[in-house]
Formats: sequence, C-alpha cells, structure tokens
Amino acid sequence: MKMIVTDIRTHLLSVPFRDPPETGFLTLPNIDLLVVEVETASGVIGTGHLHPLAGGMRTLETCINEMLKPLVIGEDAQAVEAIWQKMWNATFIQGRMGITVMAMSALDIALWDAVGRDEGKPLWEIWGGHNEPLPVYGSGCFRGLGHDGMIEKAERFVGEGFTAIKMQVAHLFTHDEDIANVRDMREALGEDIDIMVDVNQGWTVEEAIAVGQQIDPYRLTWLEEPVMADDFDGYHAIADAIETPVVGGENNFTHHDFKPFFASRKVPILQPDIMRGGYTELRSIAEHAHRAGLTMAWHMFPELSVHMTASIPNPSWLEYMGWYDQLWIEPNNPVNGMMTPPDRPGHGMDFRPELFRDFPFMD
Repeated sequence: MKMIVTDIRTHLLSVPFRDPPETGFLTLPNIDLLVVEVETASGVIGTGHLHPLAGGMRTLETCINEMLKPLVIGEDAQAVEAIWQKMWNATFIQGRMGITVMAMSALDIALWDAVGRDEGKPLWEIWGGHNEPLPVYGSGCFRGLGHDGMIEKAERFVGEGFTAIKMQVAHLFTHDEDIANVRDMREALGEDIDIMVDVNQGWTVEEAIAVGQQIDPYRLTWLEEPVMADDFDGYHAIADAIETPVVGGENNFTHHDFKPFFASRKVPILQPDIMRGGYTELRSIAEHAHRAGLTMAWHMFPELSVHMTASIPNPSWLEYMGWYDQLWIEPNNPVNGMMTPPDRPGHGMDFRPELFRDFPFMD
C-alpha cells in the first residue's frame, strides 16, 4: 500500500548547549536545528533534522520549501531512493554539494523514518541488521579546553567505560604543543585506550607529514581530516608518509565525492556525515567502501547513524559527544562505551515537544 506524502513542514530551533563545545574555530552557544516533518495520507509522520554548525538555517529552510517540497508532495514515501534520485536530478543546476544536498538529506532522513514508523520496525531491522551493542568513542576533548582540559575530559570518558577517545590538534596550538599534547594524552590514558586525533582541516600537507611522523610513536587509532576535505592528493601523500591511519570524509558529499578514496584505498576509514547525503547516500557510500575494503565511522549523530552501523558489513566506530541528549524524549546514550540500536519504529528518536515552544530560532 502506497504512503503518499501530503505535507512537509519545517521548524527552526535554537537550543542552548548544556556544555558549549570549545572547538577553537567555531563559536557555538546554541544547537541550531532545522527539523523537517514529512506527513503521509495515512497520518504517519517522519522526522529529519540538520545541525549545520556554521549558519545557513533560513537558506536551508527555503531550499526545502521552494525547491524540494514541490518534488516530494504526492510521491510514495516508500520509494525513498527514487525520491532521492528525483531531487538529485532536479537540483543539478544549483549544485551537487552544500545547501541542496543538505536539504535533501533532511528530507531523506524523514522519509526513511516514516517508512519505519509505517511498518512498525526500526530501520536497522528494515535494512537486515541486528540490535547488538556497538562500540562508541568519546569525542569532544576539544582543543579549546587546553592541554589539561582535554586530558581531564578524556579521563572522564574512560571513567564512564569508554575504551576510545578523540582529542584535537592544530588551530590553537603550535606543532610542538600538539606533539606534547598527544604524548601526554597517551601517558595519561595508558596503552589500552584508543586515541583518535582530529585536525579539523588545520594543516598543510607538509605540516601533516612533519607532525604526523612525530606523533606516530604514540600508537594512534587515526589522524582525522589533516587537510582540506577536497585535497585528495594531499590525503594520499600524507597516508603514504606516516604510519598512523589517515581518515576523513565528514565534509564530503555523497558517494560521488568519495570516489578518489574508493579508488586509492589509502584512507582506510571513511567518516561521512548524515547531513551530507542522508541515509540513502551514506548507505551507498558504505557499499562502495566495502567493495574497496574500507570501513565506516560516521561523523556525529550516533542516534541516527546507529541503524546504519548495525546493518552494514563494514562498520567501525560511532562518535558520541553528548550534544543532543537533552533534545530527545528517550535519549539513546552509550553504556560502557557501547550503544544499542533502539527497537522503536523508524530511527526511533522524537524531539521533546516543549523545545518547539521554548527555543525558536531567532536571527
């Protein structure tokens, strides 16, 4: 039976962070959210959302309402991949990255959620997955916390049962300070904890090689986004020059943008962001990556991404920062560094209704 889309609604929220992230290059006092509701003729409502981090809220909302909503109204929500392709084809002139793909992603998440709710099944089950606990690393040892603050945050994660953490380098630190911070983090945590290091595109290729070689001895799980996301040659050169695995992908859009990584196989773990492809494209990225022998460690949004991790053959880590726990009626928090996919239909995450009343987005 078809699920005809009858309405699409957007909401803009700005919810204060409980613990604002000290990223060192972005000021984020609030969680700015674009929430999309897709309603079908049967009354089923699926939700998707974006947290774009660096603005564009009203631009994204306009893209949904002006460009995409007319394409989706009247379609069968069960044909999610076909709807993605329809939106993709119709927005060719406006671009294959950025605003249009992010807007498409919010709708794609909402459509998949509606499909799951209509069938009364969680997405991991629809996709043939499992609901066993999955490993999560504690992220958010932000560079803005400083040397001591990063270590203290990491130790709190370890105390909560996490076996892996992610710290940051570059932007606020000299190379010598970065090396000392990594060295001291390893000394503080011991040999049994995985340490990931995030550069947030803060180095040149030459810097990444020079610093990377000096932090190789600290047995890091990966070095993340050492250079700008579209510098594929740079990624490959760094991967050839250092021992630590080089990873990235959070700022790349759709499987088309990942083709150099599929071809080279030099970036062993890919980290696509669900805002830059939705469920449909991230599952496609995972398929291409699997054929290339690569694994997936999605960027942020573990509450949504856990369904994909539970249903692909090449999973790696989920990333948890605790940013969104306060938003949900029923948060899905890690326990001893593990997250279990929910049994609730769809993606299973419902926003607390009072957020829409109490925290409207204001320009």
